[in-house]
Amino acid sequence: MKYLIAGLGNIGEEYKNTRHNVGFMILDALASASNAFFNDKRYGAVTEIKYKGRTFIMLKPSTYMNRSGNAVNYWLQKEKIPLENLLVIADDIAIPTGSIRLRAKGSAGGHNGLANISEILGTNDYARLRIGIGDAYPKGRQVDYVLGEFSPQEKQAVNDRISLAIDIIKSFGTVGCELTMTAYNKLGKEPLGNGNKD
Repeated sequence: MKYLIAGLGNIGEEYKNTRHNVGFMILDALASASNAFFNDKRYGAVTEIKYKGRTFIMLKPSTYMNRSGNAVNYWLQKEKIPLENLLVIADDIAIPTGSIRLRAKGSAGGHNGLANISEILGTNDYARLRIGIGDAYPKGRQVDYVLGEFSPQEKQAVNDRISLAIDIIKSFGTVGCELTMTAYNKLGKEPLGNGNKD
């Protein structure tokens, strides 16, 4: 059984450590832990790992955030993966830095990557793993904030949750979205580290 795990972000060194690239960071950590290596392919960098009889195809779109849907749709079609086996990993300003929440579906919540995926797929009914980056920015400066780099404290708060995010991804593929939400969302609710604290 195949699963598509799409971590959202922007390609290029200038975006590597930005808040908007947390999806890339999670997949890089999972690949590293699994001794897997990404290869540049159509619409993105791709690798795969096997776990408990499942194949996880991991995608880091090269289309830039606002066109993430093209990459996700292409790889769903190419690998003949059903929509219920898609998990998108994205940053979320609506929850505290370091918090993690799995949802079976939902609105884009102002996230351009999720909005484009929903537009291209024609539905909001796909699972997403939301990684909190907080909302500590002045009014009108959201773009600067999400494209800015994590502070050391914020980076630690996110790094503290990477192993939990990896567990959630593996659980999603083995027991499904609903059971994984029940098992992990409470664990991911309270951020570790200093998060948004001064």
